[in-house]
Amino acid sequence: MMNNLSNYIIPFMVFLIVLYGILKKINVYDVFVEGSKESFGMILNLFPSLLAMILGVNILIKSNLINIVLKMFSSIVNFFQIPLEVIPIALMRPISGSSSLAILNSIFANLGPDSFAAKLGSVLQGSTDTTFYILTLYFGSVGIKKIRYALWAGLLGDLIGIISSIIIVKIFF
Repeated sequence: MMNNLSNYIIPFMVFLIVLYGILKKINVYDVFVEGSKESFGMILNLFPSLLAMILGVNILIKSNLINIVLKMFSSIVNFFQIPLEVIPIALMRPISGSSSLAILNSIFANLGPDSFAAKLGSVLQGSTDTTFYILTLYFGSVGIKKIRYALWAGLLGDLIGIISSIIIVKIFF
């Protein structure tokens, strides 16, 4: 029932928008084409920033740097009894949401969705943000080159989210 309903929501919304435009005597097609033309310029402005971000994430993943960092943090992680499988999520989440989601998916597949690592990874995924992606996309789209304290504020928010996730999951699970 819900699958069928979800298939019709977007077409129904598009129909409502077109109907509203017709009732307001707006040429919906011309307005759509004009908006498409404006978005093309924005895409051209964002492309270099997104390309740099994708390149950086791929270099980080392919260089095996994550495993090197895991070895550095293994004694600290073991002391606080944090599953080692969750650390890549905490490291990748500020850089790439899809990469951290893929890591979480592998935790689900290998350890099960009810494992402590899966629960901690899920809370980490929800309580941190893609700081570098946000800065690249939003600041790059408006041409801001000096990000000042936005990076440090975002990373501090991510650190607080990581620490809070660990504490909350340890308390409740």
